[in-house]
Amino acid sequence: MGKIHELGDALSNKIAAGEVVERPASVVKELVENAVDAGSTVIDILVKEAGLEEIRIIDNGSGIEHEDVLTAFKRHATSKIHNEDDLFRVRTLGFRGEALPSIASVSKVKLQTCSESETEGTEVVLEGGKVISFERARARKGTDLSVQELFYNTPARLKYMKTLHTELGHITDAVSRLALCNPHISFRLVHNERKVLQTSGNGDPVQVLASIYGVGIAKNMVKFQASSLDFEVTGYMAKPENTRASRHYMTIIVNGRFIRNHAIQKAILDGFHTFLPIGRYPICLLDIKMDPLLADVNVHPSKLEVRFSKERDLMDQVTAAIRSQWRKETLIPSAVSAFEKREQKAVQTTIDLELPSENAKSTVGQDSFSTHIEGDSKGSTGSVNLTGQRKEELDNGLINELVSQPAFVKEEESSLEKTAEEVARWKDEMEEKVPASSIEVRSPRIPPLYYVGQAHGTYIIAQNDEGLYLIDQHAAQERLKYEFYRVKVQEVANDVQDLLIPLTLEYAPDDFIKIKENQNKLEAAGVFLEEFGMNSFIIRSHPTWFPKGEEKETIEEMIEQLLNMNKISIEKIREEAAILMSCKGSIKANRYLRQEEIETLLHDLRYASDPFTCPHGRPIIIKFTTYELEKMFKRVM
Repeated sequence: MGKIHELGDALSNKIAAGEVVERPASVVKELVENAVDAGSTVIDILVKEAGLEEIRIIDNGSGIEHEDVLTAFKRHATSKIHNEDDLFRVRTLGFRGEALPSIASVSKVKLQTCSESETEGTEVVLEGGKVISFERARARKGTDLSVQELFYNTPARLKYMKTLHTELGHITDAVSRLALCNPHISFRLVHNERKVLQTSGNGDPVQVLASIYGVGIAKNMVKFQASSLDFEVTGYMAKPENTRASRHYMTIIVNGRFIRNHAIQKAILDGFHTFLPIGRYPICLLDIKMDPLLADVNVHPSKLEVRFSKERDLMDQVTAAIRSQWRKETLIPSAVSAFEKREQKAVQTTIDLELPSENAKSTVGQDSFSTHIEGDSKGSTGSVNLTGQRKEELDNGLINELVSQPAFVKEEESSLEKTAEEVARWKDEMEEKVPASSIEVRSPRIPPLYYVGQAHGTYIIAQNDEGLYLIDQHAAQERLKYEFYRVKVQEVANDVQDLLIPLTLEYAPDDFIKIKENQNKLEAAGVFLEEFGMNSFIIRSHPTWFPKGEEKETIEEMIEQLLNMNKISIEKIREEAAILMSCKGSIKANRYLRQEEIETLLHDLRYASDPFTCPHGRPIIIKFTTYELEKMFKRVM
């Protein structure tokens, strides 16, 4: 007896379901694509328990003839492919004939349909792919298909499902993509009788973008287009001031089908070259029309992957279209938003983490220095580090130096020249505020550096007996501020302060669901979100350790980190906030500093915990030894 045998239909369908039906979102995608192919203008997606209990798709399309209903649930049965040539000229979304039998094999399905030419509809009920009933029934024009108890007969598949919020997020994402592909169709997604997404179906892609990303983003979208003999490219892109932390917001459509293609994504990013910060990605909708012969959509059962026969030409055209449009645009961010931010900053009652500054200058031998000192006028105290030498100088009536609070944390433009009387008064106040137990003695990590000059307003030139040093002034101060804020944000637990003007944030429906799922993690970090209409949050307070004037940006950064990580810790959020705070306020390139400012920066850098790299890993100091200098000038051979 032979060892090779043909699998039964039931088992074959379950195997096929493993490729086509990965999760509830896969069912939604396949069924909605069928509704689109049927010429529907209105499609309702009703979901219960993230699709695991029920997925119901109702459309007003052409429906299915009575004699075709049972055939539709057979493997490789389709009305869209008739011969081999059709396989290479695919203009529809569903054409492989795998969706319905695969879905029916792992669920309980009820289908009611009525075609335009019929006066009476048809109802069929299947369980695990087996027909339970098939009869004439009253039904409106179109199709009403219900999928219940998904994966009820494949428990191994069911146990790999994620949380309900996660699965609903995938469903929302799938419907959002389909809505972007078909702006002429009205989509309505309802979960547990609550509307999640709705589009008008008036054919305007901008209105669909507004429904998904919010009105604010959609209003600032820029349209671009280009055409050639092979391709017609049309798209909408947000200005570079509106970016995201992942590629998820780049939607690529080919002949009405949403696809994933790394080459086209790269072409979009090339079009944004020099406009995007490192690690940021654009919000972009790219719609490509081409001859179906140039694209192979039959690569994978999910039909998300597409191969192009003229991929390089298409990439060049996409990049050129985006760059050409940017050359026509004035990419200066709105001054109104900046003014509103300044106004909000002025009227808000804030708790100032950065202390009022008073300064003094002293020269001790060859190691001259000037110190920018900050004291708390409200009497609050923090952990203060004093070197042994500076503590001794304090005892001698000289300068008490806060090593843990670097210079320029408050105001870079403030004068470094203060009278001895002011310094003495500040010293007396600080001796009363700072307990001896809070003083930490820190040894210098690098040898003394003596100021020589400044190159290009960016690099500090210093020297000592060992050689010549180049210091990146921005990276150096970024390190000092980072070490200060890293301690400061950890000291402030979950203290929050109210905003006089609440902040409103809008997100795509799938992101909104993810944020809600992880809302407790944000609350643990001191960020409390309240639902404010559809897919929007309102924020009435923020942690006191947020950088002033950057409250909204910091919250958005935290939320984007949350969206792009499966797990997130408060420590990491605060770490990223410390990096953000240190980077935004540090000395920029092409800024010429006074000698006193440079000497203070060099001195503070000596006592930093890690004065070798900035928080992003870039080097701070480069050294040329005396021997290397002599060798370069051929003084030694």
